[in-house]
Amino acid sequence: MKPETLRIALAQTDIIWKDKQSNFFKIENWLYDQKEALDLMILPEMFATGFVTEAHEIAENMEGETVKWMKKMAIEHKLALMGSIVIEEAGKYYNRLVWINRLGEISYYDKKHLFTYGGEHHHFSAGKQKLVVDLYGWKICPLVCYDLRFPVWSKNTVEEGNYAYDLLIYIANWPSVRAHAFRQLLIARAIENQSFVVGVNRVGVDGKGLYYQGNSTVLDFNGNHITEIAPDEETFEIVTISNSSLQKARESFPVGNDWDRFQIM
Repeated sequence: MKPETLRIALAQTDIIWKDKQSNFFKIENWLYDQKEALDLMILPEMFATGFVTEAHEIAENMEGETVKWMKKMAIEHKLALMGSIVIEEAGKYYNRLVWINRLGEISYYDKKHLFTYGGEHHHFSAGKQKLVVDLYGWKICPLVCYDLRFPVWSKNTVEEGNYAYDLLIYIANWPSVRAHAFRQLLIARAIENQSFVVGVNRVGVDGKGLYYQGNSTVLDFNGNHITEIAPDEETFEIVTISNSSLQKARESFPVGNDWDRFQIM
């Protein structure tokens, strides 16, 4: 049976450019100091390196140091852990969101929408399949950064009262120059999918001079803020979301019954 609440930690970190060990260290320190039980910890896009498009410089495989570190943290702290890293596979590079549950079992999603404005498509291959994971009965759809601008890709569905997901998550390196879009699009995704939505973004200035102010956010199914972390603050925040409130909203206003049915080709 799905638990009533889910306890989520958001990591709004200032990612140190191409320095995996230093980025691991700050997350480890917080986790080892944390006394509260957590179900899920969400790390930003490319949390170990920053948004490095020169994929060959930082790429690993699924047996590499970052996946091993994530697995160690998930098992030791008895939580699910997620974030994206650069993976090389069969001669191609992927911006891969890695999900590891508390038992160390791995699922992953390769970012579908590559940021052509920033040249990501010249260095990475696009993913083709969405991922929905089960966390104690909560259905969770994790996506990456630029995917936020493509509502069809994230669209929730409902069949005989069963929703495809309850929580939609975007991990990001979303520059401050487009912070307004980040905040508004997260709200739109929550309302149109009648789902909790989380956006976790980094702060600071990266190795290419891009400035990120964060605005990491948790929204309810009506687009209301449960929390929004202050801009420019490197911090970890714990948020609790409620299943009963979600189910009550869906039952009292069953807009999902009228959603369009379609397939992405």
